[in-house]
This record gives sequence, structure tokens and C-alpha cells, in this order.
Amino acid sequence: MHALNKNRPLRRVMLASAATVSGIVMLLALKPHTAPTVITDSAAPAPSVGSSASPGASSGSGSSSGSGKSGTSSGSGKSGSSSTGTKTVTGNTVQTRWGPVQVKVTIKNGKITDVTAVQYPSENPRDQQINDYALPQLRSEALAAQSASIDTVSGATYTSEGYQQSLQSALDSAGL
Repeated sequence: MHALNKNRPLRRVMLASAATVSGIVMLLALKPHTAPTVITDSAAPAPSVGSSASPGASSGSGSSSGSGKSGTSSGSGKSGSSSTGTKTVTGNTVQTRWGPVQVKVTIKNGKITDVTAVQYPSENPRDQQINDYALPQLRSEALAAQSASIDTVSGATYTSEGYQQSLQSALDSAGL
């Protein structure tokens, strides 16, 4: 006898129901891939580079935005002097799936000397755990490459992509 015998219609109904429920659960669990997007605030004017600092003088930090939950981003903040001095540039805030990512870059004599993550996802323990190992790797990659062409850290794909985009915007603002 066949498993879906017409003499047992209840068995057919149960199997069809179970298949339907399983299919719906799988569809609802599917999370589509979305790339991180840069949110820009078109109302904010672009700041200009100051030229009053001496070539060897260290400058203050650029601007940084507050909480990333506001849905806006800070522009690229710049401070420093000519290409022979020290500049600190803050990149755009990149809104990723798990939260905002923003990078601050220090450039001395045309070389990247420091990269700091100003904002990054840290709302829950898992975010903190991921970023505790990802951010130092991204920093060392950026310092070694002297550009935003860095490898993505496994397990921190969204943070890595946001870091790269913010770093590139900071380097573009610095003229590198």
C-alpha cells in the first residue's frame, strides 16, 4: 500500500500541513544580503583644511558624531596643516546592518600613522566580542596597506565593509 493512500485522507492533510509550515518557516528565516550604505547629510557644509599650524605641530582631532541611532552622519572633519605636517581626518559614518561605523585617520608627511574606530557596533556582547578581535586587525591592515584596500575580517564582514568605506572617505577628504 502507498503511504498517501486515499483511504487515509488525514495522513495526506497532515503531511501537506507540515510541508507548508516548514516552507513558511524557512522563508521567514531567510535574511537577504544587504550592502552597507553611506548616509550623508547634504545640509552640512564641508569643512576646510586649516593652514595655521606649523609643519611639525600636532593637531587636534576631527569632529565625531554622537550616537549612530539618529540616522544621520557626521561629515568629514579635518584639522592640520600642509602635506608635510600632521592631519587628522574623520571619515563619514557608514550605517551597516548592525550599526554605524566611523573611522578617524591621522596622516603625517603623506603617510597614515594612526587609524582609530570612532564608532562601531557595540550594543550587545556579541558585537563587542566581534569588534574586540576585528578592529585591531582592520587597523593593522590599514597601516600596512597605507590605503583602504584591506582584507575583510572573517566573521565581521559588515563592520569590515563599513570600516573600509569610512576609511576611504577620510583618505579622500585628506587628499590621499
